[in-house]
Amino acid sequence: MRAAQRERRTSREWAADIGAFLFASCFLLLTADEAMVGTDMSENALFLEQLAGAAACAALFLRRRWPVPLAVVLLLLGPFGHFFTGACLVALFTAVSRREPRVTKGLAVLALAPIVLVAAERPAADDPKTTSALVYFTLLACAIGWGLFVRSQRLLVVASMQERAESAATQARREAREDIAREMHDVLAHRLSLLSVHAGALEVNPGGEAEQVRRAAGVIRESAHQALEDLREIIGVLRSPEDAGRPQPQLADLRRLVGESRDGGLDVTVCEDATAAGTPPALAGRTAYRVVQEGLTNVRKHAPDSPVTVTVRGAAGEGLSVELRNPAPAGSASAGVPGAGQGLIGLAERASLAGGHLEHGWEGRDFRLYAWLPWPVSGAGAGAAPGAVPGSAPGSGG
Repeated sequence: MRAAQRERRTSREWAADIGAFLFASCFLLLTADEAMVGTDMSENALFLEQLAGAAACAALFLRRRWPVPLAVVLLLLGPFGHFFTGACLVALFTAVSRREPRVTKGLAVLALAPIVLVAAERPAADDPKTTSALVYFTLLACAIGWGLFVRSQRLLVVASMQERAESAATQARREAREDIAREMHDVLAHRLSLLSVHAGALEVNPGGEAEQVRRAAGVIRESAHQALEDLREIIGVLRSPEDAGRPQPQLADLRRLVGESRDGGLDVTVCEDATAAGTPPALAGRTAYRVVQEGLTNVRKHAPDSPVTVTVRGAAGEGLSVELRNPAPAGSASAGVPGAGQGLIGLAERASLAGGHLEHGWEGRDFRLYAWLPWPVSGAGAGAAPGAVPGSAPGSGG
């Protein structure tokens, strides 16, 4: 079964084989008269040689399976009869174009070695046989040269395809590393900023009430545990032989995210568009979640005492928009959490990959983080409002 599948030819291969057969046959017929000039071959011998030449042409249909043996047999028969020449040229070209240089050298020696025997006979320059021999060896040399050219072109195409494949693999690995870096930053920065806030509170007020200290220590322990769990999930995806992926957050998970921020001391107000109905696409919802997550993390880093307003609105056909605003902190208040400025860069990349865009900067005394994400009509569903945070009401404060 497998052998039959390997031997099955495509229509293009059949067309090429038929073309090779027709070329050899036409060469045999069109050059027969000139080749027979000056010969005293009987009709029976001529018929037998023509029949053998026709068999050689038919044997070209075997050139894909046995290119080298076929070329060797026809090269050995070529000097003894003109009607083998066309088939010999095709077989020699096929073998040279499909085999390694070592085989090509052997075939070239076998094809051109008879030149020495012809030269040793010292034929007259005006002898028709001399002209016929020169034409024959010239044609063989041309077949070898053309086969080498086709083989070099084929190798060039293969090398180009391999280079493109390697380049695509390198690009895929780089994109995977960037995705992992964004994921680790978004997840761990949020957890560690919560941990830093509560640890800073203990440092500032070490003699607080036992219940407050106990609660802060519990939050620190839980944040550290969640950070380790998130890191373990990401590393597990890297080590997994299958692209199973880790569970990704959606817009509905904003309730938990806002609750964690409020527990960390942030004054968070969530506003939603109550007239929008439907469920946004998974990619848009996940990206919106990450925008809010990074925005809240930055507020904890740089303006922990400032209230922040989160506005999520949108509809199918209009897009999903997310906006975070917080006033400038009084004085130089800061949570003391270092930042490398990579979060906003990662968010811009996320928004661009999702087909949207990200804006950030100061508007008066407010810092504004805004993202717009596409929400096609086909993605509309019958779920809750896109900006709805379960358990919150429009304008609810922290």
